[in-house]
Amino acid sequence: MGMGSNTTWFVRGMLWRVLVVTRYRVAERAAEEFRSRAHRALDVLGAWPGYLRGYVGRNVDDRQLWTVTMHWRDVGSYRRALSGHDVKMTVVPLLSQALDEPSAYELDSDT
Repeated sequence: MGMGSNTTWFVRGMLWRVLVVTRYRVAERAAEEFRSRAHRALDVLGAWPGYLRGYVGRNVDDRQLWTVTMHWRDVGSYRRALSGHDVKMTVVPLLSQALDEPSAYELDSDT
């Protein structure tokens, strides 16, 4: 089956449909600074409507590969958040360092 427009998941009791995954290549010497910036970005995004949860993760095999993963209620909420002044100052500089690949995913109804 393909994607269904009625696909919903619950996080903290709220519906969500969009998963945002950004990946980063970070040198070992910059790891702590990256971790701090990534958590700060999630704090800033957390103030926006539609943001539900976010994680910072590090690959277990390739320690220079990191991810910032977020759950959003919908893609519109995520895109609106990116237009905020505080987001442009804090989050966008981090996102500009992400690997160049698509990052927003709608959940498949079969999962």
